[in-house]
Amino acid sequence: MKGPFSLEHFNRDLPAGIVVFLVAIPLCLGIALASGAPPLSGLIAGIVGGLVVSCLSGSALSVSGPAAGLTVVVLAAIDSLGLGGLLMAGVLAGALQLLFGMLGLGRVGAYVPSAVIRGMLAAIGLILILNQIPLALGFGQGKAPSLLAVGELLGGLSPTALLIALVSLAILVGWERGLVPATLRRIPAPLVAVLSAIVIDRLAGGLGALPALESAQRVSLPGLEGPVDFLAQLRLPDFASLANPQLYITAVTIALLASLETLLSLEAVDRIDPLGRQSPPHRELKAQGVGNMVSSLLGGLPMTAVIVRSSANVNAGGRTRLSSFIHGILLLASVAFLASWLELIPLACLAAILLHTGYKLARPVMLVTLYREGWSRFIPFVVTVGAVMLTNLLQGVIIGILCGLWFLVQANYRSAMAFTRHGRHCLLRLRTDVSFLNRQELRGYLEQVPDDAQLIIDGREAGFIDTDLYEDIEHFVQGAGARGIRVELIAVNGLSATYYPGVGEQPAVAPGTAAATG
Repeated sequence: MKGPFSLEHFNRDLPAGIVVFLVAIPLCLGIALASGAPPLSGLIAGIVGGLVVSCLSGSALSVSGPAAGLTVVVLAAIDSLGLGGLLMAGVLAGALQLLFGMLGLGRVGAYVPSAVIRGMLAAIGLILILNQIPLALGFGQGKAPSLLAVGELLGGLSPTALLIALVSLAILVGWERGLVPATLRRIPAPLVAVLSAIVIDRLAGGLGALPALESAQRVSLPGLEGPVDFLAQLRLPDFASLANPQLYITAVTIALLASLETLLSLEAVDRIDPLGRQSPPHRELKAQGVGNMVSSLLGGLPMTAVIVRSSANVNAGGRTRLSSFIHGILLLASVAFLASWLELIPLACLAAILLHTGYKLARPVMLVTLYREGWSRFIPFVVTVGAVMLTNLLQGVIIGILCGLWFLVQANYRSAMAFTRHGRHCLLRLRTDVSFLNRQELRGYLEQVPDDAQLIIDGREAGFIDTDLYEDIEHFVQGAGARGIRVELIAVNGLSATYYPGVGEQPAVAPGTAAATG
């Protein structure tokens, strides 16, 4: 079969697509909830990720949809720009991603320090946890008090919602840690959590042992009675928001973070691909760019390639992009024909799923691991977490990258040169490429060379010596004869030469020339 899909593995892709669909429903709804957006926006993003991105992507197993990593940015954008402004920013972000792919920037994710990436994900996890606690206690969307208002939180606590959240968390943890039989673990844990939550809600209302949940404590998809209603509720971006400068900052932020998360997810999925395939990152950025433009034009949230759904696809036996396409078809069918069933899902269950997701992003063991790996990884991680929590995602990541670069410069600065001295015999070894950052260190070593000494400058391990440093070496050589210093250069920018004292100051010798004097 020619085209974007192959039926060669249909017997595997069909059940995998069903599993991914079952995992995606609560995640799409929960991420929309955490982002302060209508639940339909999260479902639209999942639909477009399945139907559009899977057709354009070069990844066989990656699944796209709304991502927890963008919830902070989306929530802030809706507060400042409104939903229409967010959609316009999503269109611009998609165009930027398309441009990134055309410029071949798919490898940029490899240049971000892993400690910074972990810090970004940990901060997102902490923010998710803090935002979902009130919903897990039974407060409806937009009605949650501050976590500092303990009395108000406890006063508005719903025993039924809390029970649903605790049971859902227990199911998710039990499935993850293998505490249930293997036959049960074939059923996606989020689906089991959702079904259990609905049963608890129904029993609470029927038996009267616990107060039933109110409509504000469940998913709300008003006015969705069929395909016609679904099409009528699609939202267009607010083109008037193009006059707002904040729109462009939001668009750049979404484009950068969505691209980064996509590339990281792509690398992770390729590692677990049972067929060992490698996905083209530039093509993936183009596919994500088109997907984000389409999603935003229809009223959906920004999307990325997401590791949770992608790993579920792999574990369920998926082999080609057809499984992701099937999951998109099922999402569309559920929204168009089964919206009333989706409204049975308690918000506390979705909050529990996101609490579990947030914990996995910010596991305490990761802090211990990075601490053991050294300050050069631990400090950028902590700085990134703190910066993201105190500012925003983009600024926090930039601050983390700058912190990581500082440690990199320090490491290169300390290891670039080695100076040893035994009496009047000195050896200066350039152990790696050196630049103007090492200039003061070079000058300090040269000042330690005493009169009437012998100095060897060995540049065999340095592939590149900055012109500034070469000028300092040249200046030292010119004055060495007057101090009785014998200087031997070994492969210093291609030059090997020996300068003897007592024959006057030597002229500058150009790199690459054969110069032995005396």
